[in-house]
Amino acid sequence: MTVTLIMLALVIAGALAWRAETYWQGSAKWLALISLALLATVFAVFVIDYAINHNNDFAQLQVLSRVNWIQTFNIQYSIALDQLSIVLIALTWLLAIICVLVSWHEIKHHVGFYYFNLLLTIAGIIGVFVAVDMFLFFFFWEVMLLPMTAIIAIWGHEKRHFAALKFFIFTQVSSLLMLVAIIATGYFHLLQTGQLSFYYLDWLMLDIPLSMSQYLMLGFFIAFAVKLPSVPLHSWLPDAHTQAPTAGSVLLAGVLLKTGAYGLIRFVIFLFPQASTQFAPIAATLAVVSIVYGAKMAFAQQDFKRLVAYSSISHMGFVMLALFAFNSVAYQGAIVTMVAHGLSSAALFALAGMIYQRIHSRDLADMGGFWQSAPRMGGFALAFAGAAFGLPGLANFIGEFFSLVGVFQVLPEFAVIAALGLIGSAIYGMVLFQSSFQGTPTQDIIDLQPRELIICGSLLLMLLAIGLYPRLLLKFSFGA
Repeated sequence: MTVTLIMLALVIAGALAWRAETYWQGSAKWLALISLALLATVFAVFVIDYAINHNNDFAQLQVLSRVNWIQTFNIQYSIALDQLSIVLIALTWLLAIICVLVSWHEIKHHVGFYYFNLLLTIAGIIGVFVAVDMFLFFFFWEVMLLPMTAIIAIWGHEKRHFAALKFFIFTQVSSLLMLVAIIATGYFHLLQTGQLSFYYLDWLMLDIPLSMSQYLMLGFFIAFAVKLPSVPLHSWLPDAHTQAPTAGSVLLAGVLLKTGAYGLIRFVIFLFPQASTQFAPIAATLAVVSIVYGAKMAFAQQDFKRLVAYSSISHMGFVMLALFAFNSVAYQGAIVTMVAHGLSSAALFALAGMIYQRIHSRDLADMGGFWQSAPRMGGFALAFAGAAFGLPGLANFIGEFFSLVGVFQVLPEFAVIAALGLIGSAIYGMVLFQSSFQGTPTQDIIDLQPRELIICGSLLLMLLAIGLYPRLLLKFSFGA
């Protein structure tokens, strides 16, 4: 029950932070930071101890808990871990701590309630990565989305209510489609076996006719494509990113988008392999369109955060393309790209927040020449821009290189077109850097402070570690 207690502790810590802030101003952020650091340590110790005691490397799903929850419908509280979920939860812990650090001076009203929503979102995300009962998965999916909507709506920027409403509508409509698919698949299990079940490992044993699995697969695919996001279901993302507070953008780009990719792997490709194979040309086309369109739209933006948001659409297109190539090398590339994008996009959004706190603008026209007064910030900005367009030596290069090599073996024409996205990313990456840090200085800004150096340094260190020693992640990929 360790993982369950960790999720429960996150909720309790959030509630304590909310309450404590009313008595001791400034206590909420310290409670949140200490809680996240301690619980991340507990999770790491648990995983290592479990692996040693069970002589297990989590190559296959390890069911940690399976108890009855709603007996009438045979719904169970079932959670499990494997290499994929462990990697994504580790990313979640790191970015959760980064979120608290970037919020340190930014959040000034309803501070306790803010940290409650932040920790509740993180608990929901971890639940999504461990749930293996599909009804439980849907429950955590909703737990993850609702507090994130509140974070955008309450602590966002000038058009925050519109962005939060758009985010809520897109995610809820797609979630309802997934709920219909979950109920339909559970009912099909009843017809085939005589027992209603929402247990993922039971569903893997089903023999669903292709004519039916196509529709069930689409219900899941649309929900996860919205979260990824993929063109044409992407329009919520630029608004949500632009209007969210810095931590909201970090969490959205760094982790929430990865729940869409995780869903495609776990519940679309694994549950409906035949239907997914048949759908692969359409999915690959959507992925390539997302790559090129995201890069083109990023180049056209004048808002720092909106540019990075559109770049996320482009980069996550590589993930979808690699997954639907059904190639082990491409799959490895998808896993590395998910983690690398989580780190690099979080870093760029954190930098955007740091600049905004100094000049109170996200418009690139109000920036320029910052390198002279803030060389440390400029150096990190150049490194993170280089990571975003796949500079060798950083993690994004490994992910996109493996993705394109794997895709080229199966869908060469798609790989060639997708490679144009790399050219586009280099263009908008340099435009972003030159517009903000090169040219004639518009004003002097304060360079990175110690807390900000810790944020940028830790993210760059991880990008370098994976870029120079990719085996850190590749050994967790199937077929590695």
